[in-house]
Amino acid sequence: MSKRAIITGITGQDGSYLAELLLSKEYEVVGVVRRTSAPNYGRIQHLIDRVTLRPADLLDQLSLIRLIDEVRPHEFYNLAAMSFVPASWDQPMLTGEFNAQGVTRVLEAIRQVDPKIHLYQASSSEMFGKVREVPQNELTPFYPRSPYGVSKVFAHYITVNYRESYDLYAVSGILFNHESPRRGLEFVTRKITDAVARIKLGLATTLALGNLDAHRDWGFAGDYVKAMWMMMQRERAEDYVIATGVSHSVRDLVELAFGHVGLDWRKHVTLDPKLIRPAEVEHLVGDSSKARAQLGWEPTVDFAGLVKMMVDADLDRLTAAPQVAGPVSTS
Repeated sequence: MSKRAIITGITGQDGSYLAELLLSKEYEVVGVVRRTSAPNYGRIQHLIDRVTLRPADLLDQLSLIRLIDEVRPHEFYNLAAMSFVPASWDQPMLTGEFNAQGVTRVLEAIRQVDPKIHLYQASSSEMFGKVREVPQNELTPFYPRSPYGVSKVFAHYITVNYRESYDLYAVSGILFNHESPRRGLEFVTRKITDAVARIKLGLATTLALGNLDAHRDWGFAGDYVKAMWMMMQRERAEDYVIATGVSHSVRDLVELAFGHVGLDWRKHVTLDPKLIRPAEVEHLVGDSSKARAQLGWEPTVDFAGLVKMMVDADLDRLTAAPQVAGPVSTS
C-alpha cells in the first residue's frame, strides 16, 4: 500500500523537491495551496498531473482539520512559512501568525483528527542567530536575531512540547541554508546568480548587495529534502541539524559566481547600506554529525557545485527568454 503525504508549501523550493522525492517513492502526494488571485505553480508545473492540490491555510484552523480528516495522511510535512527573513521586520505580526501559531494549529489539528500521523516541522538555523558556539548542533542554545528567527524558535519548541505532552510523532529538521535554481529571486544566493547571468548576457551592469562578510553554511535543497524524509522513517521522533559543516561568506559566493562566467565581481558589485539587516546573523555553520550517524545522510553537492549549478540554470533561463537590460538591485 502506498503512503499518503501532505505537503504545505508545495509550491516553494523545498516543497517541489520533496514532492519529486515522495513521488519517486510511490507516495500519494497532496499539496496544500492558499487561494490566491494568481496561482504560483511554476516550480511544480512538471508535477501538476501527479499531485493533488487542496486548499487550506495555516491561519485557518478549520481548513486544516478538514484537510487532515479528508486526506488521512501517513505523513505531514509542514514547509509553509513566511520564509524571507528581511520581510519579517516589515510584517512581524503576520510572520508570527504563520510561522508560530500556524504550526500550533497544525499540531492541534493532527492531535484532534489522528495522533498517529507523522509530522515534519521545518525549523531553521536562523534560530541560532547570535551564535553561542561554532559549529551549532542540536544542543546549541538559540539566540534568534529577527522576527523570523523568533517565530521559528516558538514553532520548534511547540513541536517538542506536543511530542512530549501528547506522544505525537513530530520531528523538527533544523536546516541550514539550502539553495537551488528554484530558490526565490529575493534570496541573496539566487539574487547573485541571476545578476551574474544578466550581466554576462548584457542585460544588466551592476548588482547592489549589503553585508559581504556574513557567513552561511550553504547546501543543495535536493539533498536536504532527503533528510526530511529520512527523519520521518525512524521508529523514534527526534530533531536533527542538517548542514554541510562548511561555512562561506557572501563575498566567497560572489567571487565564485562571477568567476564561473569569467567576470571580475569588483567591476559590477556595489554596496548599499540600506540592504544590511537591523540585527545581522554573522556566522552560521552546522554540525550534522547526528544526522550522518543515525540517518546515514550525506550532502552530495558541494558549495562550488551548487553556485555553478545555479548560475548555469539562470543563464539557460535568460537565454531562452531574454530580458530588458537594466541594473540589478536587491532593494
